[in-house]
Amino acid sequence: MVKSQTPTSKYKRILLKLSGESFKGDQDYGIDQRAVSYISGEIKKVVQLGVEVGVVVGGGNIWRGSEASVEGMERAVADYVGMLATVMNSMILQSTLENSVNVDTRVLSAIDIRQISETYIRRRAIRHLEKGRVVIFAAGIGNPYMTTDTASALRAIEIDSQVLIMAKYNVDGVYSSDPNKNPDAKKLSHISYMEALNDGLNIMDSTALSLCMENKLPILVFDLFVENSLLKLVCGEDVGSMVGSI
Repeated sequence: MVKSQTPTSKYKRILLKLSGESFKGDQDYGIDQRAVSYISGEIKKVVQLGVEVGVVVGGGNIWRGSEASVEGMERAVADYVGMLATVMNSMILQSTLENSVNVDTRVLSAIDIRQISETYIRRRAIRHLEKGRVVIFAAGIGNPYMTTDTASALRAIEIDSQVLIMAKYNVDGVYSSDPNKNPDAKKLSHISYMEALNDGLNIMDSTALSLCMENKLPILVFDLFVENSLLKLVCGEDVGSMVGSI
Protein backbone atom coordinates (compact mmCIF):
# COMPACT_ATOMS: atom_id res chain seq x y z
CA MET A 1 0.00 0.00 0.00
CA VAL A 2 1.40 3.39 -1.07
CA LYS A 3 1.11 6.09 1.56
CA SER A 4 -0.07 9.48 0.36
CA GLN A 5 2.56 12.17 0.74
CA THR A 6 1.90 15.20 2.91
CA PRO A 7 1.85 18.30 0.68
CA THR A 8 4.73 20.71 1.10
CA SER A 9 4.35 24.46 0.86
CA LYS A 10 6.40 26.47 -1.60
CA TYR A 11 6.08 29.54 0.63
CA LYS A 12 6.87 30.21 4.28
CA ARG A 13 4.85 33.42 4.58
CA ILE A 14 1.99 34.71 2.42
CA LEU A 15 -0.36 37.67 2.30
CA LEU A 16 -3.88 36.75 1.21
CA LYS A 17 -6.16 39.52 -0.09
CA LEU A 18 -9.87 38.77 0.29
CA SER A 19 -12.42 40.99 -1.39
CA GLY A 20 -15.43 42.06 0.62
CA GLU A 21 -17.56 40.53 -2.14
CA SER A 22 -16.28 37.08 -1.21
CA PHE A 23 -18.00 37.46 2.17
CA LYS A 24 -21.47 37.92 0.70
CA GLY A 25 -21.54 34.61 -1.15
CA ASP A 26 -24.53 34.52 -3.48
CA GLN A 27 -26.27 37.37 -1.67
CA ASP A 28 -26.52 40.87 -3.11
CA TYR A 29 -24.78 42.40 -0.12
CA GLY A 30 -23.86 41.77 3.50
CA ILE A 31 -22.32 38.64 5.00
CA ASP A 32 -23.08 35.02 4.22
CA GLN A 33 -21.74 33.00 7.15
CA ARG A 34 -21.48 29.92 4.95
CA ALA A 35 -19.06 31.76 2.67
CA VAL A 36 -16.99 32.96 5.64
CA SER A 37 -16.91 29.43 7.05
CA TYR A 38 -15.71 28.08 3.71
CA ILE A 39 -12.97 30.74 3.50
CA SER A 40 -11.87 29.93 7.05
CA GLY A 41 -11.64 26.24 6.23
CA GLU A 42 -9.46 26.94 3.20
CA ILE A 43 -7.14 29.15 5.27
CA LYS A 44 -6.82 26.44 7.92
CA LYS A 45 -5.58 23.93 5.34
CA VAL A 46 -2.67 26.26 4.58
CA VAL A 47 -1.96 27.02 8.23
CA GLN A 48 -1.71 23.28 8.92
CA LEU A 49 1.23 23.13 6.48
CA GLY A 50 3.10 25.57 8.70
CA VAL A 51 2.58 28.56 6.41
CA GLU A 52 2.49 31.97 8.12
CA VAL A 53 -0.65 33.73 6.86
CA GLY A 54 -1.48 37.43 6.80
CA VAL A 55 -4.88 38.52 5.49
CA VAL A 56 -6.23 41.82 4.22
CA VAL A 57 -10.01 42.03 3.90
CA GLY A 58 -11.98 44.46 1.76
CA GLY A 59 -15.32 46.00 2.74
CA GLY A 60 -17.21 46.17 -0.54
CA ASN A 61 -19.92 43.79 0.66
CA ILE A 62 -20.97 46.42 3.20
CA TRP A 63 -19.84 49.79 1.87
CA ARG A 64 -18.12 51.28 -1.16
CA GLY A 65 -16.58 54.67 -0.47
CA SER A 66 -16.03 55.49 -4.15
CA GLU A 67 -19.73 55.00 -4.92
CA ALA A 68 -20.81 57.06 -1.91
CA SER A 69 -18.55 59.93 -2.97
CA VAL A 70 -20.21 59.98 -6.39
CA GLU A 71 -23.54 60.49 -4.61
CA GLY A 72 -22.20 63.59 -2.90
CA MET A 73 -20.54 62.35 0.31
CA GLU A 74 -17.14 63.81 1.06
CA ARG A 75 -14.61 61.29 -0.25
CA ALA A 76 -12.50 61.19 2.90
CA VAL A 77 -15.57 60.50 5.06
CA ALA A 78 -16.79 57.81 2.65
CA ASP A 79 -13.39 56.12 2.73
CA TYR A 80 -13.26 56.12 6.53
CA VAL A 81 -16.66 54.45 6.63
CA GLY A 82 -15.24 51.86 4.22
CA MET A 83 -12.34 51.25 6.61
CA LEU A 84 -14.83 50.51 9.38
CA ALA A 85 -16.54 48.02 7.05
CA THR A 86 -13.23 46.17 6.73
CA VAL A 87 -12.97 46.07 10.53
CA MET A 88 -16.40 44.43 10.70
CA ASN A 89 -15.38 41.80 8.13
CA SER A 90 -12.10 41.22 9.95
CA MET A 91 -13.84 40.62 13.28
CA ILE A 92 -16.24 38.14 11.66
CA LEU A 93 -13.39 36.28 9.97
CA GLN A 94 -11.44 36.17 13.23
CA SER A 95 -14.42 34.78 15.13
CA THR A 96 -15.06 32.13 12.47
CA LEU A 97 -11.40 31.08 12.29
CA GLU A 98 -11.13 30.74 16.05
CA ASN A 99 -14.53 29.27 16.92
CA SER A 100 -15.33 27.17 13.85
CA VAL A 101 -11.95 25.83 12.70
CA ASN A 102 -9.78 26.44 15.79
CA VAL A 103 -7.14 28.68 14.23
CA ASP A 104 -5.48 31.25 16.50
CA THR A 105 -5.98 34.71 15.02
CA ARG A 106 -5.22 38.37 15.68
CA VAL A 107 -6.81 41.47 14.15
CA LEU A 108 -4.46 44.44 13.74
CA SER A 109 -6.16 47.67 12.74
CA ALA A 110 -4.60 50.70 11.07
CA ILE A 111 -7.17 52.76 13.00
CA ASP A 112 -6.85 52.69 16.78
CA ILE A 113 -9.84 50.69 18.09
CA ARG A 114 -8.36 49.11 21.20
CA GLN A 115 -11.62 47.60 22.48
CA ILE A 116 -11.88 45.21 19.54
CA SER A 117 -8.44 44.92 17.94
CA GLU A 118 -4.76 45.53 18.37
CA THR A 119 -3.25 48.60 16.76
CA TYR A 120 -1.08 47.77 13.75
CA ILE A 121 2.64 47.69 14.55
CA ARG A 122 4.87 45.99 12.03
CA ARG A 123 7.08 44.12 14.49
CA ARG A 124 4.05 42.98 16.48
CA ALA A 125 2.47 41.61 13.31
CA ILE A 126 5.61 39.67 12.43
CA ARG A 127 5.83 38.28 15.95
CA HIS A 128 2.25 36.99 15.75
CA LEU A 129 3.01 35.36 12.40
CA GLU A 130 6.12 33.68 13.81
CA LYS A 131 3.94 32.20 16.56
CA GLY A 132 1.67 30.63 13.97
CA ARG A 133 -1.24 33.04 14.32
CA VAL A 134 -3.21 34.24 11.33
CA VAL A 135 -2.93 38.03 11.28
CA ILE A 136 -5.84 39.98 9.79
CA PHE A 137 -4.96 43.54 8.78
CA ALA A 138 -8.02 45.77 9.12
CA ALA A 139 -8.86 49.36 8.12
CA GLY A 140 -6.64 49.48 5.04
CA ILE A 141 -3.61 51.65 5.72
CA GLY A 142 -5.63 54.06 7.85
CA ASN A 143 -5.80 56.82 5.25
CA PRO A 144 -8.49 57.82 2.76
CA TYR A 145 -7.98 57.69 -1.01
CA MET A 146 -6.11 54.39 -0.65
CA THR A 147 -7.69 51.05 -1.54
CA THR A 148 -7.40 47.74 0.28
CA ASP A 149 -5.42 46.56 -2.77
CA THR A 150 -2.77 49.12 -1.86
CA ALA A 151 -2.99 48.04 1.77
CA SER A 152 -2.41 44.45 0.67
CA ALA A 153 0.70 45.32 -1.30
CA LEU A 154 2.08 47.50 1.49
CA ARG A 155 1.45 45.00 4.28
CA ALA A 156 2.89 42.15 2.20
CA ILE A 157 6.09 44.12 1.71
CA GLU A 158 6.25 45.23 5.34
CA ILE A 159 5.95 41.70 6.75
CA ASP A 160 8.38 40.25 4.18
CA SER A 161 5.76 38.06 2.56
CA GLN A 162 7.08 35.99 -0.32
CA VAL A 163 3.95 36.46 -2.39
CA LEU A 164 0.73 38.46 -2.56
CA ILE A 165 -2.23 36.19 -3.26
CA MET A 166 -5.31 37.86 -4.72
CA ALA A 167 -8.41 35.73 -4.10
CA LYS A 168 -11.14 36.29 -6.69
CA TYR A 169 -14.74 35.18 -6.87
CA ASN A 170 -15.87 33.44 -10.06
CA VAL A 171 -12.62 34.31 -11.89
CA ASP A 172 -9.78 31.76 -11.86
CA GLY A 173 -6.93 34.01 -12.96
CA VAL A 174 -5.93 36.94 -15.14
CA TYR A 175 -7.71 37.26 -18.48
CA SER A 176 -7.20 39.47 -21.52
CA SER A 177 -10.61 41.00 -20.69
CA ASP A 178 -13.48 40.31 -18.30
CA PRO A 179 -14.35 36.62 -18.86
CA ASN A 180 -17.80 37.16 -17.34
CA LYS A 181 -18.58 39.63 -20.12
CA ASN A 182 -16.43 38.38 -22.99
CA PRO A 183 -16.58 34.63 -23.72
CA ASP A 184 -13.54 34.99 -26.02
CA ALA A 185 -11.30 36.33 -23.23
CA LYS A 186 -8.04 34.39 -22.95
CA LYS A 187 -6.54 33.29 -19.67
CA LEU A 188 -2.98 34.48 -19.12
CA SER A 189 -0.94 32.08 -17.00
CA HIS A 190 1.95 34.54 -16.59
CA ILE A 191 2.11 38.27 -17.25
CA SER A 192 4.59 41.01 -16.41
CA TYR A 193 3.83 43.96 -14.15
CA MET A 194 4.19 46.40 -17.04
CA GLU A 195 1.84 44.41 -19.26
CA ALA A 196 -0.75 44.39 -16.51
CA LEU A 197 -0.38 48.16 -16.05
CA ASN A 198 -0.33 49.08 -19.73
CA ASP A 199 -3.20 46.79 -20.68
CA GLY A 200 -5.41 47.91 -17.80
CA LEU A 201 -6.32 44.34 -16.82
CA ASN A 202 -7.95 45.42 -13.55
CA ILE A 203 -6.01 42.98 -11.38
CA MET A 204 -5.65 45.65 -8.71
CA ASP A 205 -5.35 49.43 -8.70
CA SER A 206 -2.29 50.93 -10.35
CA THR A 207 -0.79 52.21 -7.10
CA ALA A 208 -0.78 48.71 -5.60
CA LEU A 209 0.54 47.14 -8.78
CA SER A 210 3.35 49.69 -9.05
CA LEU A 211 4.29 49.06 -5.42
CA CYS A 212 4.56 45.33 -6.11
CA MET A 213 6.63 45.96 -9.22
CA GLU A 214 9.06 48.28 -7.41
CA ASN A 215 9.60 45.69 -4.69
CA LYS A 216 9.58 42.64 -6.99
CA LEU A 217 6.68 41.09 -5.07
CA PRO A 218 5.01 38.37 -7.17
CA ILE A 219 1.21 38.37 -7.37
CA LEU A 220 -0.87 35.22 -7.71
CA VAL A 221 -4.49 35.53 -8.85
CA PHE A 222 -6.92 32.64 -8.41
CA ASP A 223 -10.52 31.63 -7.62
CA LEU A 224 -10.74 30.91 -3.90
CA PHE A 225 -14.12 29.21 -4.26
CA VAL A 226 -12.68 26.22 -6.09
CA GLU A 227 -12.10 23.77 -3.25
CA ASN A 228 -8.44 23.27 -2.27
CA SER A 229 -7.31 25.90 -4.80
CA LEU A 230 -5.47 27.93 -2.15
CA LEU A 231 -3.76 24.82 -0.83
CA LYS A 232 -2.67 23.77 -4.32
CA LEU A 233 -1.45 27.26 -5.15
CA VAL A 234 0.63 27.51 -1.97
CA CYS A 235 2.14 24.09 -2.75
CA GLY A 236 3.31 25.37 -6.14
CA GLU A 237 0.73 23.70 -8.37
CA ASP A 238 -0.36 25.33 -11.61
CA VAL A 239 -3.36 27.26 -10.28
CA GLY A 240 -4.52 30.70 -11.41
CA SER A 241 -2.17 33.27 -12.92
CA MET A 242 1.06 34.96 -11.87
CA VAL A 243 1.97 38.61 -12.27
CA GLY A 244 5.67 39.26 -11.90
CA SER A 245 8.98 39.83 -13.63
CA ILE A 246 9.58 38.04 -16.93
